[in-house]
Amino acid sequence: MRTLHVDSGRAMHGGQWQALYLVERLSDAVLLARAGSPLFEEAARRKLNVRALSFRALAMAAREADLVHVHDARAHTLAAIAGVAPLVVSRRVAFPVKRGFFSLWKYARAALYLAVSKYVVARLMDAGIRGAKIQVVHDGVPLPEPSHPQPGRVVALASKPIEIPGISVDLTSDLWHDLATASVFVYKSDMEGLGSGALAAMALGVPVVASAVGGLPEAVESGKTGFLVTDDDFATPVRRLLDDPSLAAQMGRAGRERVQREFSVEGMVEKTVRAYREVLG
Repeated sequence: MRTLHVDSGRAMHGGQWQALYLVERLSDAVLLARAGSPLFEEAARRKLNVRALSFRALAMAAREADLVHVHDARAHTLAAIAGVAPLVVSRRVAFPVKRGFFSLWKYARAALYLAVSKYVVARLMDAGIRGAKIQVVHDGVPLPEPSHPQPGRVVALASKPIEIPGISVDLTSDLWHDLATASVFVYKSDMEGLGSGALAAMALGVPVVASAVGGLPEAVESGKTGFLVTDDDFATPVRRLLDDPSLAAQMGRAGRERVQREFSVEGMVEKTVRAYREVLG
């Protein structure tokens, strides 16, 4: 099966990592990415078949592919205008689909949507996309060695800063590195498709305190792998975990086991390939 993957992202966020993991594990895959982007550079470093993204490159490469899989909104737009088919679209964001004429036309072009969570499925169906054209494929994350927590170390994403009175929070832009020594990971957000940062923490065995929004409740089991916050009171659950290292360790183990069962890279690839086969009949 020859697959073409398209991602136009300028930065390396969760969606770009998913595209990379997928292309890396498929036997006959081509990746089109923005020249010079972190995704392009990382794919080249891993010696994958990556080419510079342009409309012309997309149109030409699509002729040689059995299926085109786009991984972000701009790539979806380019593929729809180019008329490539069959077209599979990953949808990882939680905000509603725009209802303008062009947006609805674009969304009608896809043969299948791969939604990162049930929450995202609902947003797609709100836009009139039939459930038969949507499947849930959760993000997958690697399973490195468990963390070696430094007592009292609380980590949060620099892109989603948070202040907790009386508690020092380390903001990180190198998530995997800093999670390796974290005692607690805090994920404050207004809306998330799923929350790949939370999955990374769970993979390392770090308990998560996260906003109960979007698809995050599908990732974090409140009371088992961490705590979900509905009232912006992050201080109470964070202090509870810091004051009870045995509870934090128990929740960390449960989170790691959950990733192994439900959010592995191998599982993500398997479900995606199964979806491809259904599209191709």
